[in-house]
Amino acid sequence: MLELAILGNLKQQPVHGYELKKRLAETLGPIWGVSFGSLYPALRRLERAGAIEVVEGAGIESSASIPSTGSLRGEAATARLRRSAKPTLRTKKAYRITARGETLFEELLRDPSKGVDDRTFALQLSFCRYLGSNDRIELLQRRRAELAERLAHARKPRSSGAGGISIDRYTRSLADHRTASVERDLEWIDSLIEEERRIGAAETASANNTTKEAENSIKSDSISQPVAKSRPINNELGAATA
Repeated sequence: MLELAILGNLKQQPVHGYELKKRLAETLGPIWGVSFGSLYPALRRLERAGAIEVVEGAGIESSASIPSTGSLRGEAATARLRRSAKPTLRTKKAYRITARGETLFEELLRDPSKGVDDRTFALQLSFCRYLGSNDRIELLQRRRAELAERLAHARKPRSSGAGGISIDRYTRSLADHRTASVERDLEWIDSLIEEERRIGAAETASANNTTKEAENSIKSDSISQPVAKSRPINNELGAATA
């Protein structure tokens, strides 16, 4: 999923490697622990696949500052150093998503085979704004099915753990806490699905109204246009003969 995170963060603008690492840490969270050792190999893979390209950043001129000496001889020497000093040009390599990368990003974002585990779903949801309404609902429904299965498994009565070992109250309390967390996540997903359906219905209604308004405008224009009077062809022919 690192490739998906990289492409998603490059969709808005080209980004330098260091800045990209910071953004990935914000997107993926501290659990993923993205390092330069994993970032740059992923960038090279995407570059070889034609999904991203390297762009050179603007050069920044810089020169070392030379302090004032306070003496005439020292100032003369300083002036010679300033004239001979050459500014250095620093460039930074930035990465930009390509048309192939845009396509790959959509494929990775829609791919149901990537699973619906907690980290993958969180990443997909962070880029959900790039999906259409139906694709967003499909993603949320897959997540809901996974949570419902997890909740059904957690609610099974258990008097002992693996190997017949009895479950103490602390272990049971931890299991109850996990069950409650899944229940809350399920309620949250249901609210997201409901909101997506409401937004989708509103967008469909708005599109239908726009279509009807356009059709009515075309009809109104055709009715309001004056009809040119046609002269009898026979009269024209008679006048030409005369």
